[in-house]
Amino acid sequence: MAKQMTEMLKGTLEGIVLALLGGEPAYGYEITARLREQGFSDIVEGTVYALLVRIEQRGFVDVEKVPSEKGPPRKVYSLNAAGVEYLGEFWRSWSFLSERIEQLRHHTEQTQEEGV
Repeated sequence: MAKQMTEMLKGTLEGIVLALLGGEPAYGYEITARLREQGFSDIVEGTVYALLVRIEQRGFVDVEKVPSEKGPPRKVYSLNAAGVEYLGEFWRSWSFLSERIEQLRHHTEQTQEEGV
């Protein structure tokens, strides 16, 4: 199941991170910690940092460098208007897919119960 979960996360992690940033701005390690709090314990920091570079390049976030007590300034990411729009598209797509998958699962379970 781990490989299947990893593959599914690849397609949704961008939306998940944008959703977290929609709640409040955060820097990379904070995002990783929030993901782990939400049960995404297998996600490593390197994956999150690579994703943050991509969403910054795509123009979905604003970045502010904030002084850190422990080293160089931190890059704090916040969702901007383009990110809000993209996140809305993500949720619409997610709703469409999850509804269809649930319908398919329900139909498959019914068929199996009927012995067909």
